[in-house]
Amino acid sequence: MSATRKGLAVRLGGWSIRHRKTAIIGWLLFVVVVAVVGGMSGSRQMTNSENGTGDSARAEKILEDAGLQTPAGEMVMLRSDRPDGWRDAARDLSARLERTGETVRVQPPVRSENGREALISFEMRGDPDTAGERVEPVVEAVEKTESDHRGVVAYEFGDATAQHRLDDMLTDDFKKAELTAVPLALGILLVVFGALVAALLPVLLAVTACVGTFGLLALVSHRLPLFDSTNSVMFLVGLAVGVDYSLFYLRRERDERAAGRDAGTALRIAAATSGRAVLISGVTVMLAMAGMFLSGLMLFHGFAVATILVVLMAMLGSVTVLPAMLSWLGDRIDAGRVPLLNRRRKKGVHASGGLSGRLMRPVLAKPKLFAAVSGALLLVLCAPALGMKTEQLGLEKQFGSDAPITVAYQEITGAFPGGPAPAEVVLRSDGVGSARFDAAVADFRKELTASGRFGKTVDVEAHRAEGVARIEVPLAGDGQDATSRRALDTLKEDLVPRILGPVSDQAYVSGELASSRDFTDQLKTDIAPVLLFIAAVTFVLMLLCFRSLPIAIVSILLNLLSVGAAYGTMTAVFQHGWGAEWLGMEPAGAIEGWMPLFVLVILFGLSMDYHVFVVSRIREAHGRGLATRDAIREGIRTTAGSVTGAAAIMVAVFAVFALLRMQDMQQMGVGLAVAVLVDATLVRMVLLPSVMALLGERNWYLPRALRWLPSVSHGEEPVEPQRPPLVAAGR
Repeated sequence: MSATRKGLAVRLGGWSIRHRKTAIIGWLLFVVVVAVVGGMSGSRQMTNSENGTGDSARAEKILEDAGLQTPAGEMVMLRSDRPDGWRDAARDLSARLERTGETVRVQPPVRSENGREALISFEMRGDPDTAGERVEPVVEAVEKTESDHRGVVAYEFGDATAQHRLDDMLTDDFKKAELTAVPLALGILLVVFGALVAALLPVLLAVTACVGTFGLLALVSHRLPLFDSTNSVMFLVGLAVGVDYSLFYLRRERDERAAGRDAGTALRIAAATSGRAVLISGVTVMLAMAGMFLSGLMLFHGFAVATILVVLMAMLGSVTVLPAMLSWLGDRIDAGRVPLLNRRRKKGVHASGGLSGRLMRPVLAKPKLFAAVSGALLLVLCAPALGMKTEQLGLEKQFGSDAPITVAYQEITGAFPGGPAPAEVVLRSDGVGSARFDAAVADFRKELTASGRFGKTVDVEAHRAEGVARIEVPLAGDGQDATSRRALDTLKEDLVPRILGPVSDQAYVSGELASSRDFTDQLKTDIAPVLLFIAAVTFVLMLLCFRSLPIAIVSILLNLLSVGAAYGTMTAVFQHGWGAEWLGMEPAGAIEGWMPLFVLVILFGLSMDYHVFVVSRIREAHGRGLATRDAIREGIRTTAGSVTGAAAIMVAVFAVFALLRMQDMQQMGVGLAVAVLVDATLVRMVLLPSVMALLGERNWYLPRALRWLPSVSHGEEPVEPQRPPLVAAGR
């Protein structure tokens, strides 16, 4: 690139070096200010209607518009060792629940068929969104009743207890993720660089990018409410991407210093090459994340904003603050050297390519064989995804079978089918409370009983002033099985429209199962346009950056294989249970509904880190006059250390989330960790070079009709005569 037409990364790096105090202090001030302001403003979580779609969301919207939030329902099942042996305990519990001051509408106990169980239902007083914060006295009342009545066992399940346990779990797990992922990343960087300061710098930049994004998200949430897991997802992506970008940049600068460049020249070359790759990768990732805006679910809009903001922060920090810090630190970047690791790194300067060099010899010698074998292995990993089943996992599956709340759910469902997860029919009508309306509701109750597909306790709430009625209908089965699904179909397709439709302006069915099905149906509709969008964006960007039609096509295909490997692994482990016990995990029998679309977008974005970095070095070497196979050999060899280190960090960070207790976090962690591992090894180090070797000079083919595309330099600035290719430090 000429001195008169420097790239954006070079201009940004140059400005930061000349104004390093402004760059460093400005960055820190910005992070602190947005974090404090965001913390003071608080964040807004999605309402039930905002988090849903279809008829179930419309039902929730009717209740919200009428100011009739669905109360936080709770239920306690008492089991005795003999029929009706629970009656004294039930009277005692009902009185204690009333005395807590936190409950309303405590219902008389419902007796089970064998008489050994009784179910007491009630609601939490006040705002259901804060019920989990106020449920402790209720839990204590249940525990005290159980301890005072020998031979009686109590099981409690409900919105408030689930929310309470979920909040505690998310808080504890998020702290665990932060306290584990950051030291892991630091340890890997210490191995990569062999010096404490060099290892600390990428971690500090990534963490400050995440902290700043936390503040920005809090502010954004007042316009776009967020899902509970959004901050966890943002931290996961931000830490991985932030560390990787800094690692690529810093590694190139150190390689150039090891090759004999002076400090200023090394920084300019790092900016022109790795800095440029960071910008390309960051823009690609952000555009891929923008594909989530095409979803009809607000959940993904929040994910899109969170990941775009954190990638933008990480990218800007890497091309501005990082060169400023490197300029300020100078040789002090090697402070805190670890003797053994540092000796290994120095020894690598004169090595013949290490493992990557040895691997490239057979791959480039027999590219057809390695392309066929690696492609077959990837297809085997993808195969289980053909039978993937998705659903919106209930809390009982999220917590795991041993969790007290899951045990309570299963025990209550076994004795009182449909109890913990009833369907909810929401009606809007000016005639609520009229004789005609009441007659229709009475007929509805009779039909429910006659069908044999519903539970005994049908609860009706009529709000005449608001013109809204809400009917809770227990479904037969466990709330998710085929029996429950058939009951829901009967409700939605027959009973509600036939009996309640004529007396209502609007009639919708909601509840846990209905919401899950609506959510899953929407995702099936969303995934095709999102895939087409991110594939098109990736294709266009690769075409612009490398002016090569084959490379653009190969980029899409390789990304799809990585995504397929993630899908296959998640399905095998969490749906079929293959290897789940060995991993210390419990299969849920299905994949969380939002996971496939999320993983698709994240992996399409993140895999571009390695792809852009590796192909840029190959193109750079080819631009210096090397034949394609020699350029592939040098490009893979000189990026192997950085890609290995970056992949190790991503895999470690994602693996931390796989060890958390929430089922959706485990699925995301395992899927992303396996996909990144496969992508950085089998895909980028075997399949990519073998395919490029087979293509030969056709790698750089651009149809005549596209030759108007701009030419983008992939080399370093011509600041001094070119030297023979060197093996980068650490390989």
